[in-house]
Amino acid sequence: MKKYRFEAVLAAVLVLVCLGFSAWHSPREGKLTQPEIDHYLSIIEKLPMPQEEIQAITSRLRAWAEADDGKPVYMVNLIHFFPELRKYPGAPEFKGAPQESNAHYEMGITRLWLSHAAYPMLAGSTQYKNLINFQPERAGERAAVARYPNRRTFLELNADPSYAPMEPYKFIALEIDLVPVSSDVVIPDLRWVVGGGFVVIFLLVGWVRAARLST
Repeated sequence: MKKYRFEAVLAAVLVLVCLGFSAWHSPREGKLTQPEIDHYLSIIEKLPMPQEEIQAITSRLRAWAEADDGKPVYMVNLIHFFPELRKYPGAPEFKGAPQESNAHYEMGITRLWLSHAAYPMLAGSTQYKNLINFQPERAGERAAVARYPNRRTFLELNADPSYAPMEPYKFIALEIDLVPVSSDVVIPDLRWVVGGGFVVIFLLVGWVRAARLST
């Protein structure tokens, strides 16, 4: 039994790590309640943005939050950078291009994102104009898809006290089309699926052979 003690301890540690990662990645929470929605939106509506814009945003957020299904959310971001940084009362002073201001925002909220188990799954610059829509100018210059464990997480992140100081650096730099999408079908990179399958087969065959040789 002693020669298998290390393997048993390692297996137990890996199981605990997997359980911890699963709890972080997919928290077991119910749907948003009305008091929660009111609380989060009361904070979000105080973000340092032009009043008419924040009112429109919180109105849409409320309707989306009240239809909560408790499932993960994939946010599709289509970004349109301004030609130059815009000014409005309360906007921060930033010396640089709109792209640099947005990069400053993204760097500033990375730790906050991860603490809420949110992360980008895809991000990149668009290759060309909109190929199908009759408004090709709305193609944007950058696109991204971010995953959130649920709608509560998105509201929590935007209502976090550390988010408010960073948020203006995004909105002085760009306009954004932000579309929440349900996770009906999520297909990971097939290279990881196939490679992981081969690793499992290799380890299983090695375990069977070792078991036979030890008997």
